[in-house]
Amino acid sequence: MKVAVSYITSINDRYTTIKLIDKSNADFIHVDLMDGLYVEKKNFEIDEIVGELKHATKPLDIHLMVEEPSQYIDALSSLIPHCINIHPKTTKDFKSLVNSIKQKNIKVGLVINPDDEIKEFIEYFSLVDQILVMSVVPGRGGQLFMLEVLPKLKELKILKHKFNYKIAVDGGITDETIKYVNFVDMVVSGSFICLHKDYNKQIDKLKNI
Repeated sequence: MKVAVSYITSINDRYTTIKLIDKSNADFIHVDLMDGLYVEKKNFEIDEIVGELKHATKPLDIHLMVEEPSQYIDALSSLIPHCINIHPKTTKDFKSLVNSIKQKNIKVGLVINPDDEIKEFIEYFSLVDQILVMSVVPGRGGQLFMLEVLPKLKELKILKHKFNYKIAVDGGITDETIKYVNFVDMVVSGSFICLHKDYNKQIDKLKNI
């Protein structure tokens, strides 16, 4: 299982946290970008984000919690991210956006919220590389894992062999809650890691389940 670390909640400033994740044994830096429209909070200016991440050596897993994500793709593509995760309802033409991102040799993830149904998006599953299931309500760090998303994850596990995507889960991931999702390909964890001084110790707790 891969571990991506989100820096949305940390005891350090954003720049320091990114550097610490980059030096850790995490597999990815998870970049949560919120525009204050799709979710209540805004946490970035695109030029600042590009500047903060341009020297990162770990692959970037970007989560766009924004309206009309297409406006950010060109700037973010300069970072050569591993994957850009998008909420389908935030764009008028999800298929076209997926194609435009893939033309830049960037993988695409489809994000499913706790109140979304799998069947709403199944038509897109063959187009994307990753399904990112939110196990908290998008927009805030430090929330508790929502057990009610487990049926979605199990359904995605069954469908995975048909569509050949990776399954990721994001929100409330700790050394306890990871036991519920030990069959997924990647977990995203933030406060469990970044509210501690020893990132590697916390990451190892997740990887050694």
